[in-house]
Amino acid sequence: MIKNTNITGITSLMQGVGRLPDGRAVFIDGALPDENVDIEIAKDEARYALGRLVSVNSASSARVDSDCPYYERCGGCRLRHAGYGYGLELKKRHVIETLERIGGLESFPVDIVPSPVTRRYRNKAEYPIIDGRIGVFDTTGRNIVEIDDCLLQKDASVTAMRVVRGRLSVENGYLVTRVNSKGELMLILATRTVSPGFLKEIKIPGLVSVWHCHLKNRPTHALDGRFTKISGSDTLNERLCSLDFELSPQSFFQVNTSVAERLYDIAVGFADAGGKNVLDAYCGIGTISLCAAKEAKHVLGVEIIPQAIANAERSASANGLGDTTEFVCADAAQEISARIARGERYDCAIVDPPRKGCDKTLLDSFIDSEIERIIYVSCESSTLARDIRHMTANGYHVDNIKCVDMFPYTHHVETVVLLSRQ
Repeated sequence: MIKNTNITGITSLMQGVGRLPDGRAVFIDGALPDENVDIEIAKDEARYALGRLVSVNSASSARVDSDCPYYERCGGCRLRHAGYGYGLELKKRHVIETLERIGGLESFPVDIVPSPVTRRYRNKAEYPIIDGRIGVFDTTGRNIVEIDDCLLQKDASVTAMRVVRGRLSVENGYLVTRVNSKGELMLILATRTVSPGFLKEIKIPGLVSVWHCHLKNRPTHALDGRFTKISGSDTLNERLCSLDFELSPQSFFQVNTSVAERLYDIAVGFADAGGKNVLDAYCGIGTISLCAAKEAKHVLGVEIIPQAIANAERSASANGLGDTTEFVCADAAQEISARIARGERYDCAIVDPPRKGCDKTLLDSFIDSEIERIIYVSCESSTLARDIRHMTANGYHVDNIKCVDMFPYTHHVETVVLLSRQ
């Protein structure tokens, strides 16, 4: 049955929000605020419903035709039906509403920094493989949409996906690619079986490193397994903020290099690191640590992934920053809490945690030590807001908030918050 509704809001997944005649909220992919749409109910729950867009009767002035032939089936992009500038406003609106609703902030100004590149910006891709079929997940996150191209991915990555597709048998897993600013490619095939023989012979322009990941029986992510290098280099090299970094297959690195530079400029600027002792929790391969180390007296970076710490230490040495940095492989909450408990003091702390946010033990150690400044970098506004509420209830004040569009046309956005001790 066709139902009509007015779209009055937007969700964290950039779905339009309407109301059914019985008052329940209905969430619709592809609908924009201020539109009138006809929908079919795709999922009917007691407290809400999911709607399938049938037609747009009154369109938003921001609506555009999607430039991707897979858009309606692919679960990656969420905003290709809106102009880029309007998509930025929707992301900013969502961050503000989340910080108000969960974080308890009131009328705080938020700026958003656009990406200078909105196509082919991703330096990392994860292509799921099911029964030998490779592509992207559909909107349900369960089925494969086989694609010939992705407008988010660099050309070398798309080429790798096409080449591997032609060589797969009945495999399940992931193809993961990394492409640096020179166009050099690292290829990782992650499967539950032994390494396919064709990996030793694969040829792709720019290919410098090939790996196989033997996935665990119940992998928690695309690269959750045991690694074997097939050929080429151990790492992929990249330059960021006038510094040289090396990336191992499992290392975290921001997916949009040009925007990452702006993000780190903001974070280090908020830290005001000149001549100070700086703490970098969840430091990854040390990108923010080394950016801060150019000004700071000393920087301690803590990360739980051994390969990332090895990358960070070698990058520190290569950039002449080994004497002013220390990297420790450990659980950030446990290591930093223990150091603070035994008397170590830091002028400011930078945290860039996974989507689940910071461990409360870590936040409480900051509170107990009365660190003057905390710079919180987050890709998940709900957990950011939760942690901000905890800090503002315990002696900290929000001084500045900036959003950075690391992921154009998707629902994701990075947010940087400066908290200072009252």
